[in-house]
Amino acid sequence: MLQLDVQSIDLFYGAAQALRGVSLQAQRGKVTAVLGRNGVGKTSLMRAITGQQAISAGSIWLGDQPIEAKQSFERARMGIGFVPQGREIFPLLTVRENLETGFAALARQEHSVPDFIFDLFPVLADMKQRRGGDLSGGQQQQLAIARALVMRPKLLILDEPTEGIQPSVIKDIGRAISFLREKQTMAIVLVEQYFDFARELCDSYVVMDRGHIVLAGEKSAMVEADVRKHLSV
Repeated sequence: MLQLDVQSIDLFYGAAQALRGVSLQAQRGKVTAVLGRNGVGKTSLMRAITGQQAISAGSIWLGDQPIEAKQSFERARMGIGFVPQGREIFPLLTVRENLETGFAALARQEHSVPDFIFDLFPVLADMKQRRGGDLSGGQQQQLAIARALVMRPKLLILDEPTEGIQPSVIKDIGRAISFLREKQTMAIVLVEQYFDFARELCDSYVVMDRGHIVLAGEKSAMVEADVRKHLSV
């Protein structure tokens, strides 16, 4: 089932155009990787999908509903979970309190943290009473992912989850993404510069350069050399 359908969107910051006719699809039970160097429009695309930045052309659909006119909080309530670049956890709140901020998008009867989250990230169960700011970078990244999962998303967006993270935690995050894909309950969009990580997990991919999609396809048809030349500095 197609959960996300981005159709030919443009996005501007003032007079500067960040996205030019960008299209992207993500299916439930699949991982779509968005690849590219810094500054090519990947985060702008995520801001457009989540409603943090308005588009000037094109359309964005979640399931069978157009959402480009919806505000960010409305899109969250419709099922978009976002793990932003830089994590953006609340440093003075405890791990438990950070997780409970995900309740804001849910009906009151759904105000609980699913048990599988602590199975995915057992360190969070051990640190429920620790402040978010006292966690390591890798632990904060796990907390940011867990907070998005509390929302029971239909679409999970991960913006560079491996950035600045130690290898052992990158493996944990990879296992978590594989588990979530196998649950078949959500579509996953994975924004990455780390090619090997993205290739291992994705089912399909797009490569961005200068605000455009320059390559796209199924993982099975990916030509590594063509993708890597758009990732090298």
